Amino acid sequence: MTVYRSRHALTGPLTPDRIAALDLPHTRFGRRGYQPEHVQALLCRLAHELHEQSRQLDLVRAENHRIKDALRTWHTQWARLAHGRSRSTLTTTEPDIPDA
Repeated sequence: MTVYRSRHALTGPLTPDRIAALDLPHTRFGRRGYQPEHVQALLCRLAHELHEQSRQLDLVRAENHRIKDALRTWHTQWARLAHGRSRSTLTTTEPDIPDA
C-alpha cells in the first residue's frame, strides 16, 4: 500500500502531541471546513502507521513468547540434569550400614 503524503501532512513519526497540534489548511474563502484531500491523506497515513505499529507489536509479542518458551525448556532441562546429579551423588557417597 502506498501512502499519499501531502505537503501539508506531518513529516516524521506521528505522535499524539503532533497530531493534536496539527493545523490542517482550511478551504478557500466562502467554504467551511478543511480540504477533503488533506483530511483523506492524513487519515490514510494514520491508518498506515497504526497498521505498521500493530504489525511490529505482534512481532515483538511473538518473539517474547518464543524467548519465554526457550527459557522454560532450558530451565526444565537444567533442573532435570541437576536433580539427576544430586540423586547419583547421594547413592554413591552414602556409607554402607551393616545389618544388625
